[in-house]
Amino acid sequence: MALADLQTVVRNDVGIAAVLGILKQRFGDRFQTGHAIREQHAHTTTYIPSQLPDGVAFAQSTADVQAIVQVCGEHRVPVIPFGTGTSLEGHVNAPGGGISIDMMQMDKVLAVHAEDLDCTVEAGVTREALNTHLRDTGLFFPIDPGANASLGGMTSTRASGTNAVRYGTMRENVLSLKAVMPDGRVVTTAKRARKSSAGYDLTRLLVGSEGTLGVITEITLKLYGIPQAISGGVCPFPSVEAACNAVIMTIQMGVPVARIELINSLGMRGINNYSKLGFAETPCLFVEFHGTDEGVREQAETFGEIAAEHGGGPFSWTEVAEERAKLWKARHDAYWAGLTLRPGCTSLSTDVCVPISRLAQCITETEEDIARAGLIAPIVGHVGDGNFHVLVLMDPANAQEIEATEAFVARLNMRAIGMEGTCTGEHGVGQGKIAFLPHELGPGVDYMRAIKTALDPHGIMNPGKVLPNAIM
Repeated sequence: MALADLQTVVRNDVGIAAVLGILKQRFGDRFQTGHAIREQHAHTTTYIPSQLPDGVAFAQSTADVQAIVQVCGEHRVPVIPFGTGTSLEGHVNAPGGGISIDMMQMDKVLAVHAEDLDCTVEAGVTREALNTHLRDTGLFFPIDPGANASLGGMTSTRASGTNAVRYGTMRENVLSLKAVMPDGRVVTTAKRARKSSAGYDLTRLLVGSEGTLGVITEITLKLYGIPQAISGGVCPFPSVEAACNAVIMTIQMGVPVARIELINSLGMRGINNYSKLGFAETPCLFVEFHGTDEGVREQAETFGEIAAEHGGGPFSWTEVAEERAKLWKARHDAYWAGLTLRPGCTSLSTDVCVPISRLAQCITETEEDIARAGLIAPIVGHVGDGNFHVLVLMDPANAQEIEATEAFVARLNMRAIGMEGTCTGEHGVGQGKIAFLPHELGPGVDYMRAIKTALDPHGIMNPGKVLPNAIM
């Protein structure tokens, strides 16, 4: 994506001025217009420039969100939902100014139905806070994108993470939503029943909509029993291809792997640098199994045999919680570890997803592309479902490096699409992937725009995101 591809949104200065006055009077200290606060609510984790909102409203209830949306809708002013700000594609930027709605004070776990294996939370609850709340129930929520993101943000971007190969993504784990729609009305998209054939699936429409169709305020989520036993470990391989082939055989043999993560040679070097570990600096799979004591041992042994068939090993695994925690902390710190490979530089984190049968080819071609472009870019991946991430390290003051990075990301996205994959497995579209959506979905984008126009005719909901040439 070139910076020129960022969607322009026309500012409504008259409307913005009116809304600032109304919200300040209505919300008092819970509405802020200071530069530092606005800057915190526009930062991105890429080189995409920050585009600040004109004010930040700190919501404490669905009624607060409804009041903000109604005022903004009346004056045709953009609304940008904000969770923890950990999204990666410019989702929280305000290209036309407007009001950022900070959801972090909406942090209540509203209900836990242990017998039904579900719970209802406000949008500002983080995944770690939810699991702390659930600790004494014997249940947990498994979706783990790495960052301690808000569950509203995870729902909006259709997030997943390391456990997705077994437990699915947010799409599979959201039962129902409450959202404030662009006209200010509050909608509940479904009941708590595990299945329904009643009408259009509004839940799935809003999951992954990135705040462009409504502001999610409550989510009802599936929960799972904490496994009786967990085993896991790390296995080195001679090549990315060998590691990917081991993944494919593991999935095809029906081994119920909970997590299976690939880190390439460069990524392993970064992990050793950052976490002070002594792993082999070759492609490695981080693997975890959930089940009974006997089951997780059997699964680990089976995986070890599969790895050996593909030239991998030795597979070092453990059931000791502290040792497993050390391994997965190293994996979750892969972003910070990657930064050690080029101190002082910034980074662009991007992801794609392909059918697992094409994964080895896609990663191998991507590594070759990185080398040809002269870039430094470690690769990690949730390879059990064909998803991998590239962390490109670059000097933001070097125009040639930025140009080379943009060209590389474009080739990566088109490579994945050409392999019947997607330009984003879990980061979302935001601003950064807009240019590639038409290549992936073709006329489908026109129908998305029709839905957007029907629900949000004045284009106030997070404009400049997801859709190319969106209205407003």
